[in-house]
Amino acid sequence: MNVQQLAGQVEAAIRESVAVKERLLADGIGAQLSVMADRVAQSIANGGKILLCGNGGSAADAQHLAGEFLVRLRASLNRDALPALSLITDSSTLTACANDYGFEQIFARPLRALGQKGDVLLAITTSGNSANVLAALAVARTQGLVSLGFLGGDGGAALGPCDQAIVVPSHDTNRIQESHIMLGHLLVQGVEEILLAQGHISENS
Repeated sequence: MNVQQLAGQVEAAIRESVAVKERLLADGIGAQLSVMADRVAQSIANGGKILLCGNGGSAADAQHLAGEFLVRLRASLNRDALPALSLITDSSTLTACANDYGFEQIFARPLRALGQKGDVLLAITTSGNSANVLAALAVARTQGLVSLGFLGGDGGAALGPCDQAIVVPSHDTNRIQESHIMLGHLLVQGVEEILLAQGHISENS
């Protein structure tokens, strides 16, 4: 493959990514994400937190977004820290759980200990069929958490147990993940705006 052919592939991929996002717009993504942001904001305002999980690239997204909540999203906005926890950052807990209980329990096990009624679980899965994410959603349901999903394809088995989910209309993992991180950034921003407007958090100089 020469440089010109590669350039053509890059441009085609960007067009595909744009097309997926345009389909999200047509599906009313603004209203869907605003409702999600409000649910997270109200949980935090009432003393709750958001917990996040996912595998592979989705695990990286979970960690990334937890960091945005805890630290900050925008350099232009210094605000109070927001309580968030990725369920996949502790390698000792993850490997112990996988060894003792199986890989399907790596999110469910810590969620049983850390998740409280009124908290929010954000499940991120491109297929919607990750067994360990489904196990976490089951725990969230029994413990009274609000379950949100960033999914892909047709939503898979995760669509049912989610209280609310955004399904990226694509079966291409790359395109789905690109949309998921965009949605994640917008979710954090929405939560910030709601909590600031309601006076639950403040800007710091």
